[in-house]
Amino acid sequence: MAAQDLASRVGDAMFAADRASREFMGMELVACEAGRAVMRMTVREPMLNGHLICHGGLIFTLADSTFAFACNSRNQVTVAAGCSIEFLKPGQLGDVLTCEGVERVLQGRHGIYDMTVTNQAGEVVAVFRGKSTQIKGQVIPEGA
Repeated sequence: MAAQDLASRVGDAMFAADRASREFMGMELVACEAGRAVMRMTVREPMLNGHLICHGGLIFTLADSTFAFACNSRNQVTVAAGCSIEFLKPGQLGDVLTCEGVERVLQGRHGIYDMTVTNQAGEVVAVFRGKSTQIKGQVIPEGA
């Protein structure tokens, strides 16, 4: 199976099971490719903090979810080993935040992935770097 087709099928399977991203956060999986993923969410009123801007933990969740799709896209069950985020601009009510995650290094069972969260104007809201570790298993059965 071609890497792109496999990644797309892995993304579809993971997203169908990911109730937190899909239902609770209202995210959309825009793309899942080998070593890359794109997700999107709109900042809604329940997402605002005491400063009436998007809660940083929810921007982190968008980046973390995108990280999960990017690092599992090769059909090896992969988990986060660590991550960090830098907030550069607040998310405002009604903003459409898009996160693109890209694989930078994959060596053996370990990977490094960079996420960039932008708003609808293309302004960078946050940057996130994740470190991944592959564990036993596949996201979807081999040959499925």
